[in-house]
Amino acid sequence: MHKPLPKTLRALTYCITFAISGTALAQEKIDFMFPAPVDGKLTMEMTRVIKAFNDSQKEVEVRGIFTGSYDTTKMKAESAQKAGQPPALVIMSANFTTDLALKDEILPMDELFQYGDKKAGDFLQNEFWPAMRKNAQVMGVTYAIPFHNSTPILYYNKTMFEQAGIKQPPQNWKELLEDAKKLTDQSKGQWGIMLPSTNDDYGGWIFSSLVRANGGNYFNENYPGEVYYNAPTTIGALRFWQDMIYKDKVMPSGVLNSKQISAAFFSGKLGMAMLSTGALGFMRENTKDFELGVAMMPAQEQRAVPIGGASLVSFKGINDAQKKAAYQFLTYLVSPEVNGAWSRFTGYFSPRKAAYDTAEMKEYLKQDPRAAIALEQLQYAHPWYSTYETVAVRKAMEDQLAAVVNDEKVTPEAAAEAAQKEADTLMKPYVEKTALQAVK
Repeated sequence: MHKPLPKTLRALTYCITFAISGTALAQEKIDFMFPAPVDGKLTMEMTRVIKAFNDSQKEVEVRGIFTGSYDTTKMKAESAQKAGQPPALVIMSANFTTDLALKDEILPMDELFQYGDKKAGDFLQNEFWPAMRKNAQVMGVTYAIPFHNSTPILYYNKTMFEQAGIKQPPQNWKELLEDAKKLTDQSKGQWGIMLPSTNDDYGGWIFSSLVRANGGNYFNENYPGEVYYNAPTTIGALRFWQDMIYKDKVMPSGVLNSKQISAAFFSGKLGMAMLSTGALGFMRENTKDFELGVAMMPAQEQRAVPIGGASLVSFKGINDAQKKAAYQFLTYLVSPEVNGAWSRFTGYFSPRKAAYDTAEMKEYLKQDPRAAIALEQLQYAHPWYSTYETVAVRKAMEDQLAAVVNDEKVTPEAAAEAAQKEADTLMKPYVEKTALQAVK
């Protein structure tokens, strides 16, 4: 028979056992920033996703921090990093990746993927739609993994189309203008078309789509120090926008935001709207008194749409344990099942190709083929504009767009020249450091 351990030894053994078991049960806690607008449903759904992940395992505890707009999310994440509390994972506007990487604020994704069985670049190349890759990489290095994506699409009121004798959605700008005139009745407060022109990225995003449709390039996809704001194709797109207001009178003047546009649409006072595929769930749910139509963006010289949406990035300053935890949560978020469910809930299309192989997604597309329009447009998709000082450079044109829609006396030429001058000034430090640097 063994003698009982001395009291002091028993106490020491208990402490060691407790410490070991406590360590085994300890969860690595990480902060996850998510851009949620005032629309509470997205916040509630992401809260559910986070809880499902936390409940599914014992190694990681994710704390969701809901941060407002994409621009606000960028500012809050950068502020947290400067304060010594960098977020381990952030759903960041996809076109911020370049600027954040150039400023050395985010980690190359391989820092997280070292805890998996593949390189981040291989994962990106093999598992995601090709159109998303450019915005996820900077100088060949993968800094982001796509989470949810969008393109602009044309929403239209099928009932108004039938009443106006319009047989199909417009395929080009000429048909768009003709249809908008048929749908406009100012005596009823009814407009043919509306486009968002705010400087929160919506205006610049839609405008860049028109520039590309007009045959132009909005920015240099391979060098983040050049934009083409004063190019003929840009000026032509700006003139088309202004003419729809003051010459053709099919759209109201002034800066329009997405809430104004959707409210007009739901009330039956708007025939067509260019908005994001990410709004599909919202548009579908709130269209009550008529049939909602969805179509590709009309062409001019070509069909073209920019990629939008967001990617997952990780900020520098987190420790190895947080990197491992971030990798675990990231791979959960972009798994075909979770990412596909998020796509069906929001209207964003899933960037993960395998999401469309699931039975749930196949049934969803069968029930609502409108959700497939964004996928059909991917063959015409190009990267979202991303530059050094992306937000400020973007707003240089958005501010001039606002001037053009507010005052018919502001010429597209003058607006484009002013936007180009401001953008060049903002990008000058990067250009001088790179393109204009003397060879030694």
